[in-house]
Amino acid sequence: MINEQQPTNHYTIISTHEFGEVRQEVLTGAKAFFSKKNYTAGNSITTIDAFAISATPNYLTIQLADNKHFHISPEFLQYINHSCNPNAFFDTDSMQLICVKDITAGDELCFFYPSSEWDMAQAFECNCGLFECLKIIKGAKYIDRNILSKYQLTSFIQSKINV
Repeated sequence: MINEQQPTNHYTIISTHEFGEVRQEVLTGAKAFFSKKNYTAGNSITTIDAFAISATPNYLTIQLADNKHFHISPEFLQYINHSCNPNAFFDTDSMQLICVKDITAGDELCFFYPSSEWDMAQAFECNCGLFECLKIIKGAKYIDRNILSKYQLTSFIQSKINV
């Protein structure tokens, strides 16, 4: 008997790296970064670096201070998408990508964008599908402090909410 059910997500591999790969969803063209390894919460996935710093944000930057945003290196990490239930965190103090929930090889890496962005350059509608989904993502500035307390946040975002 032939299984005629189509997979819900079909990807093409765009690029392969030591610990993950960038895949593109065939139907939508959306790109995402998937782990090639298993990680336990608390593990460092990789180090990160700032290859360009600007005074204004854009959809590819991570915020360090009110007027300091950086483009991440290695560049393929820009394909780590948002989720209201993240498994990774960009720690801008240690300049590492940290596993915050166990990750199995094949899992999509995702982080909570407001964990590092106070007021985002481009708001968007979240499609994570979780019951607790925040729906519209615009930055930590727009999220109740009780909700933010459930997430790991950069030192910069912590300083903004502790004012």
